[in-house]
Amino acid sequence: MKNYLSFSQEVLEAKEKGLPIVALESTIISHGMPYPQNVQTAREVEQIIRDMGAVPATIAIIDGKIKIGLTDEELEMFGNAKNVAKASRRDLGYLLATKKIGATTVAATMIAAELAGIELFVTGGIGGVHRGAENTMDISADLEELAQTNVAVVCAGAKSILDIGLTLEYLETKGVPVVGFGTDILPAFYTRESEFSVNFRLNTVEEVANMMRAKWEIGLNGGAVIANPIPEEDALDAKFINNIIEEALQEAEEKGIKGKDVTPFLLGKVKELTEGESLKANIALVKNNAKVGAGIAIALNNNKK
Repeated sequence: MKNYLSFSQEVLEAKEKGLPIVALESTIISHGMPYPQNVQTAREVEQIIRDMGAVPATIAIIDGKIKIGLTDEELEMFGNAKNVAKASRRDLGYLLATKKIGATTVAATMIAAELAGIELFVTGGIGGVHRGAENTMDISADLEELAQTNVAVVCAGAKSILDIGLTLEYLETKGVPVVGFGTDILPAFYTRESEFSVNFRLNTVEEVANMMRAKWEIGLNGGAVIANPIPEEDALDAKFINNIIEEALQEAEEKGIKGKDVTPFLLGKVKELTEGESLKANIALVKNNAKVGAGIAIALNNNKK
């Protein structure tokens, strides 16, 4: 297994010194945002984590290796490259064997983080059960990963393009806690609220770290969703965004867009229809998650037995 992991110098030193590390995905760079905002955001998010006192580890598949921590040149390459595969659990073996480049989704980043001994991962929003899944069975692999891989995931809730109710039902069946960080209501990515409640509300990073540690120490595998609402000043109006999503979903259906192509299409369409407001919101929520995530990573590092 060690043959497949390649650590950046920064992450290697952090591991040797026992410093808190925060995993970051690369799909947000290659598929989630346009260039140059994607690379700029990735660098800024990494810096926020450093400023908070933790070490960032952006994860990607390059040249037959799972890279834990990317150089500036590698970040730039991901931001610009056109042929980057979107890598989830099913794709990892293939991409490593063929030495193709792959940007890791939530599921693949969780797998890589656990292999690297990293307990905390920051992202924008998790995947989930897509609308109409009762006919299509389109359910993100992120949910299965949350059920079995021991990494806590800080996000701004489930992307509002999903069926949030069914996503929560699925997570409940799999025993994955959905925690509201300072909120009783599940945020929905661009908006601070949805019509759904979280399972538990925790108000401090120490409380989150203690819950995760207790869960893992009694042998309960799997992560948790730490739902951190987008800052109020950056949030979009729920009614406005939901109408736009409905419009985009209709177009995706008409064009026969399915599977893992749905999310990039919808996010692109939402950006177009909100005249760029959704991209600003996306950047703001990722940065906010990085702050909270770094705090939880530090608390998890402090409560290791």
